[in-house]
Amino acid sequence: MNLINNIQESLKAIKDNLLRTTLTALIIALGITALVGILTAIDGIQASVDDSFASLGVNSFTIKEKRGGNRRSQQGRTEKSYPPIRYNDVRSFVKRYNFPAQVSVRTRVTGGAEVKRGSNKTNPNIQVEGTDEYYLGIEGYRLQSGRNFSRLEVEKGTNVVIVGANIVDALFDAQANPINQTISLLGSPFKIIGVLEEVGSGPGGNVDRKVIIPLSKGRQLATSSTLRYTITVSVTAGNQIDVAMGEATSMMQAIRQDPIGSELSFELEEKKSLSEELGEITGYLRIGGFSIGLITLLGASIALMNIMMVSVTERTREIGVRKALGATPQRIRQQFLMEAIVICQIGGIVGVLLGMGIGNIVAQFMDVGQFIVPWVWILSALVICIGVGIFSGYYPAYKASKLDPIESLRFE
Repeated sequence: MNLINNIQESLKAIKDNLLRTTLTALIIALGITALVGILTAIDGIQASVDDSFASLGVNSFTIKEKRGGNRRSQQGRTEKSYPPIRYNDVRSFVKRYNFPAQVSVRTRVTGGAEVKRGSNKTNPNIQVEGTDEYYLGIEGYRLQSGRNFSRLEVEKGTNVVIVGANIVDALFDAQANPINQTISLLGSPFKIIGVLEEVGSGPGGNVDRKVIIPLSKGRQLATSSTLRYTITVSVTAGNQIDVAMGEATSMMQAIRQDPIGSELSFELEEKKSLSEELGEITGYLRIGGFSIGLITLLGASIALMNIMMVSVTERTREIGVRKALGATPQRIRQQFLMEAIVICQIGGIVGVLLGMGIGNIVAQFMDVGQFIVPWVWILSALVICIGVGIFSGYYPAYKASKLDPIESLRFE
């Protein structure tokens, strides 16, 4: 019952000093807005990143050539060179790897091709990749129009091609349909069967300036005799990624005839590691946002303490009357502490609403597509508000509880 009475008295005191209370609550609200707003925006960014990596197939890993040979170690010795991954290696791997997963093979045919159609042509900076029918799905590329390769086209090396958005813009008018149109690439005619959605630059280069052809056709057109191949494995069950990588390592080790216990002549890289690195970055951003909010709240708590000290001075006679009527020091202390906590909670609720709104507005610029409600940060902010109220109100409350009732009644 004493707690309810203290809350009622606190609300009455707040109402009697409405302007001062409003300004104080707004200071608290500013700190909570900074705290919740920044953390909500970061959660939205993280959600956007997670969605992006989900579409890129984070439950996958690549097997690629191990670099070395031309670099020198810190001791000045040349690093060991390793033979590149060749076509026979990838064929053996695809044939023998029986783990429940999709396996895609790709090779970079050239990075400086020029694509032509009639009098129109692109800059000579087009990347040409030879790959199979699983490549688009594993890499998360979407088709704006057209279709993917068929298995027969990949095996026979048919002259069909999937092109990026920039290539279509360079070769065709805005209203033209590029599907089933013929272009010239590396001296050979190709029929366009698909156009990739515009996505810009990414880990695999600028997709919009990429041309994808069947793997066997890429081998025929390659101007270099040292094509290097990359294998991408997309695991069906995400919790089996480590088992899949272990089995792939053993199989590739046998195919490459790497001696047991020696250094591998190839590299395995899990795509999830890049997602985890970005997760670490957003973790640092959370720490930064939390620190900014706490610093703002520290300033607000000092302002609240000052206002509570002024309130104790102004209400000295009231405290004297309460003590004369039998109020204990503990009751007086509870009253002023509760008043500080109530002010902080009012500011905290306003700050949470503002912060959640501002954070979601920022998150929408990241195309999150959903309204983020950071329950953890909301509850944390309200708990922090209680802590700020206790920190700011304890000394003024302690001072009020120690006032002498006789001297208080004489106070003018």
